[in-house]
Amino acid sequence: QDELAESGGGSVEAGGSLRLSCAASGYIAKGYCMGWIRQAPGKEREVVAHIDTDDDTTYADSVKGRFTISRDNAKNTVYLQMNNLGPEDTAKYYCATRDDWMSCNSNFENYNFWGQGTQVTVSS
Repeated sequence: QDELAESGGGSVEAGGSLRLSCAASGYIAKGYCMGWIRQAPGKEREVVAHIDTDDDTTYADSVKGRFTISRDNAKNTVYLQMNNLGPEDTAKYYCATRDDWMSCNSNFENYNFWGQGTQVTVSS
């Protein structure tokens, strides 16, 4: 079964950290580029980080220096380490990929396979 399964969300206080995981199974586990995309209530989806097949990483300005994306190909898993969280980071976080071997980018519409998401809530 082709699936992206996120985990690791939760509630933390401002300044805290969380690590999100995204386990890929099925054909999606082939090593395509992967992105973490968040959506807060009333806001547009934002690609916060993505990692390409050559492990090149890109971050949104809003998270640069605080978030780190990485992947473990042996485990077919992508991670998002989030440090120094603030209330503005409260959102549902999705991992997503595109199965056309093109590079990921900051346009969430280019991702054609998504997980169900995991909620991150940061209190002040």
